[in-house]
Amino acid sequence: MRLFCRVSLCSALLVCTAPALADDLLFILQSPAFADNALLERKFAGNNPDSPNCTGQNSSPPLVWSNAPASTQSLALIVHDPEGSKGLGVTHLVAYNIPASTTGFALNALRDGKGFTGGKNTPGTASWYGPCPPPGSGAHHYTFTLIATDLPPTLPAGLTREALFEKLKGHQLAAAGLIGRFGQ
Repeated sequence: MRLFCRVSLCSALLVCTAPALADDLLFILQSPAFADNALLERKFAGNNPDSPNCTGQNSSPPLVWSNAPASTQSLALIVHDPEGSKGLGVTHLVAYNIPASTTGFALNALRDGKGFTGGKNTPGTASWYGPCPPPGSGAHHYTFTLIATDLPPTLPAGLTREALFEKLKGHQLAAAGLIGRFGQ
């Protein structure tokens, strides 16, 4: 009888807490190419013949995410380097209107403009512009921020980071982040 009561009590606790556990799943952003706060490979750095600081192949890293809120209608992804431009910051990607059913980007999808509407990053392009920190400036932090929104994927192309944030105010549901570092 004593064993039966313990098993029943444990079963009752599991049943009572199962819905709460499902609600507590974290919205997470990851990359199979690098761990959070790890160094990015050189291939992900920018490739611009006019800039000696752009020493890579401008490949964009693959990304995966899970557990976006159930009411998500679209997602936005920003990649920003707060140390860039000597502390004023450089935005490397402004991507939005990402369908809620999307759970990641393949290698080079962000560079090739696949699966999102491109905004205007600091260099003025609508897709991935890889890191180009000057030699001797240390390893910069490239912050990937994925924002779940309740907006349908209908925002106009060409929004800057700041303009996108204005459109998202009051519509953001959750955010997930990932940091990659790169220096020369």
